[in-house]
Amino acid sequence: MPMPPGFRLEAERLDDAAAIDALLDLAFGVARHAKRSYSYRRDVDSVAALRLVARDPAGRLVGTLRFWPIAIEGDDGAVRRSALLLGPIAVEPDLKGQGVGRALMAEGLARAAALGHDLVLLVGDLAYYGQFGFVPAAPLGFVMPGEQPDRLLCRVPGAGGAPIPGVLVSMANAH
Repeated sequence: MPMPPGFRLEAERLDDAAAIDALLDLAFGVARHAKRSYSYRRDVDSVAALRLVARDPAGRLVGTLRFWPIAIEGDDGAVRRSALLLGPIAVEPDLKGQGVGRALMAEGLARAAALGHDLVLLVGDLAYYGQFGFVPAAPLGFVMPGEQPDRLLCRVPGAGGAPIPGVLVSMANAH
């Protein structure tokens, strides 16, 4: 489903910060920073080239998507590979089901792949994210300490290679 007419996706701008925070508070509540997945984003910048927003015809910010660099550690604590943690993604509640979130996801994942990122993980519902190629990550050996295993999802890489199971950790220099 395409976005409504006149809506557009574009790179996040510096002056979008307040609107993004307000939208994330609306979508996830003001206690969103207490969620486990937020600890992987603390003191780490999101990937600048993958910060996307959706705007309505008047230019108002109505959606946001970010990706964060993470590293996958093995049982020995050594970094096995880098990956991306997708999220948060949020859309104005009155626009849900109109294609804005799907457009953000498709564009964000395409840009991530174009930049060579073949492994993307997120915390979310398989019923929604399955349409984008995400599958449960736990059966593949991935663990996010403190997170419900059934909510950790992984986008299976294409020809770039098989995922390497391990423990997710956030690292500012993972990419």
